[in-house]
Amino acid sequence: MIYLDSAASYPLLPEVKTSLIYAFDSCYANSASGHILGEAVLQKVDKVREELADMIGAYPSEIIFTSGATESNNIAFKSILLNSDHPKDKNHIIISAIEHKCIFAICEYLKGEGFEVSIVLPNKEGIIEPKSIVSLIKSSTALVSVMHVNNELGTINPISEIGEICFEHNILFHSDAAQSFGKTEIDVDDLNVDIMSFSAHKIGGPKGIGAVYIRDLRKRSLTPVIHGARQEQGVRGGTVAAPLIVGFGTAINTFPHSYLSFVDKGIRNYLLTQLTIAEIPFSINGNEKALPHMVSLTLPKTNVGILVRDNEKLFCLAQGSACSSKEIEASHVLTALGLSREEAEFTFRISFTNEITTADINLLVSAIKKAAI
Repeated sequence: MIYLDSAASYPLLPEVKTSLIYAFDSCYANSASGHILGEAVLQKVDKVREELADMIGAYPSEIIFTSGATESNNIAFKSILLNSDHPKDKNHIIISAIEHKCIFAICEYLKGEGFEVSIVLPNKEGIIEPKSIVSLIKSSTALVSVMHVNNELGTINPISEIGEICFEHNILFHSDAAQSFGKTEIDVDDLNVDIMSFSAHKIGGPKGIGAVYIRDLRKRSLTPVIHGARQEQGVRGGTVAAPLIVGFGTAINTFPHSYLSFVDKGIRNYLLTQLTIAEIPFSINGNEKALPHMVSLTLPKTNVGILVRDNEKLFCLAQGSACSSKEIEASHVLTALGLSREEAEFTFRISFTNEITTADINLLVSAIKKAAI
């Protein structure tokens, strides 16, 4: 099958699979154990911690391994805002209307704990503008959360500018980097972020492992989301998943180079050119500066049912994100852009692997052409 849903989950890289097999065979000891085997596993875990920190311009002591970006996002909000040391008058949160659904779920929970949540809309290109954040800031604002790259549009938010605004107002700034990590340069100082979330399976690593960066972690008083034996600096209890972390490390070291080779192919532009040549009506949701591995296309003259049904064994296609594609309601990202439910039904998020070819794209365009209304 031709896999066109890498934004939902990237296929496991061969190098990662090899490292996982090795790690499951050799890293069976508990990294918290004081014996030789435990110490050896701890060294491997800390090596990956250092590699991730180096990649984003952070200190290893500021990295906590988690089960994935959803848990990282929970830690980003709850560990700080629900801590007993958090000022009670700082109970206002600002998030964007195009965040991952887990952010909305977290905020719904925090509303029950007395927090107020403001939602900022994107512009017509799917970008969260810094001036829109400024207009919502209050004296009670504690946290702003705006994702780095949107998971349906591929659009890149100006988080450096937003982070600078937050710094000027003494507000913590969190950014979900699940879709950007390994695909575009990240420096937490240049981007002015205090907290950032990451996920391994978006870059060909294993599912079930991710990380969260928290600036000056050791100086902060944080409430654990998972209480345990004080692993991961007491923020995330539970035996450290060493084999998965080793696999994450391999993905960190392998994926970016492969992604650069993919960028050189110009696949996104090739798809848009072939759709134009085939005289297939389409519109792009987002803008031309989106990351090249993803495009949100509305195909108003395509019979979506026929396209999906007749090609279900040839293409893996997603309508919206993986979190919303099986739901009846239109994607919240698309509706935030102003698309109607009908327009959203004609919209696909197409996301490529690094191994995609122009021949694959030709087959896709041909299939879309055959499904014309």
